[in-house]
Amino acid sequence: MPELPEVETVRRGLTQLVEGSTIQSVDVLYAKMINLPPNDFKKALRGKLIEKIDRRGKYLLIRLSDNLTIVSHLRMEGKYDVEPEGAPVGKYTHIIFHLTDGRQLRYNDTRKFGRMNLVDTGTEMQVAGLKTIGPEPTEEELTVDYMQKIFSKSRKVIKPFLLDQSNIAGLGNIYADEVLWLSKINPQQPVNTLTLGQIKALRKNIIAELAKAIAGHGTTVHSYSTAYGEAGSFQNQLNVYGREGEPCPRCGTKIVKIKLAQRGTHFCPQCQPLRGVKK
Repeated sequence: MPELPEVETVRRGLTQLVEGSTIQSVDVLYAKMINLPPNDFKKALRGKLIEKIDRRGKYLLIRLSDNLTIVSHLRMEGKYDVEPEGAPVGKYTHIIFHLTDGRQLRYNDTRKFGRMNLVDTGTEMQVAGLKTIGPEPTEEELTVDYMQKIFSKSRKVIKPFLLDQSNIAGLGNIYADEVLWLSKINPQQPVNTLTLGQIKALRKNIIAELAKAIAGHGTTVHSYSTAYGEAGSFQNQLNVYGREGEPCPRCGTKIVKIKLAQRGTHFCPQCQPLRGVKK
């Protein structure tokens, strides 16, 4: 599933490719992907200018003229690309925005899990998922005080806690494993047992790691690609994710993979011991 760095990379690509373009018409090839009847969706978008593309957590916010916003959630396999009019349409293309300049903005999704909600600008935070989303992982929004407060109230273990978008926006399975390794925190450590020093280290690593992943255009493990159809490169910099049985880059101990909250979880048993908890 695309995480914050991948969605931000797509946002930047789409900004370069289609910001300032006008939608001439729309084809809806899979109606369950949108929140309105297809004819209403198409009628509302006809003639609209793509003014700007924002992001909140893992959601793209496509800002249109006349105070409309498309909230686009890529889910597992969603991706956008831009093609010239007349280019063959693949079987996984589900929404086509015909632009007035002779190009098409296409939404493709092999598993059809992605969703688009067309809403009035200013009401997007009422869309499911955004309504309860946590702060962005930035210096300004993700404060130590906030983390101390929410961590002290939870008895969950840290890995699933980080995956919960209502706590912190944007982290998924890959980067949760990476930031916990960087912070030397066991993924099974109860949240309310973390020390202030660990919370500060985790905050620092979340912010820094996601910024590095954005600079690397995201991580391609299965099928993620940018709006230009290119793979990300940050998978070459991962320390633990997908490296079961390989030596830990820090101490040489073999990386272990376990199942935690139904998600494959990678960590170093030497560098990331479970502290103060009976096994």
